[in-house]
Amino acid sequence: MEALFASTFAVAIAEIGDKTQLLALLLAVRFKNKTAIVFGILLSTILNHLLAAYVGEWASSWLSPDIARYIVAASFFAIALWVLVPDKADDEDSRFYRYGAFLATFVLFFLAEMGDKTQIATVVLAAKYQALAWVVAGTTIGMLLANVPVVIAGSMGAEKLPMTLIHRTCAVLFFVLGVATLLWS
Repeated sequence: MEALFASTFAVAIAEIGDKTQLLALLLAVRFKNKTAIVFGILLSTILNHLLAAYVGEWASSWLSPDIARYIVAASFFAIALWVLVPDKADDEDSRFYRYGAFLATFVLFFLAEMGDKTQIATVVLAAKYQALAWVVAGTTIGMLLANVPVVIAGSMGAEKLPMTLIHRTCAVLFFVLGVATLLWS
């Protein structure tokens, strides 16, 4: 259960202000079918994070426990620094809009997550906890917690969020996870 809660919390916080959250906002403004957008986010996240978690578990199985622990901790520290740099939405997303709300969301979210902070966090969390199902469930729940309200609310109030504070809090969270990995793994 620790893997589920840590994964949910880490990804939900990391996702705030992330490019996929900006993408959710753009899709919500573009399409009226919010249910299709949410299901597109859900399915693309499950697939993307399942692949990422497999990579995390596979990589950690090839490394000694001490080396894996240092790599996981270093990865958490790197993510802590990375989240301090806000993302911007890509302008090329519009070419997928012709496929409709669900397919556009599925494809765009899957592509946006490739190499994204939350995908890397999923790899690291899977390597740390060795609990693929719990990590994927947690990271998926975290993505939904961060993105579904954006889809539902659309553009109302998004500019009022304290993004600097959110990014700094997220960086502290990943830093604490790195320290915890070094001390208690």
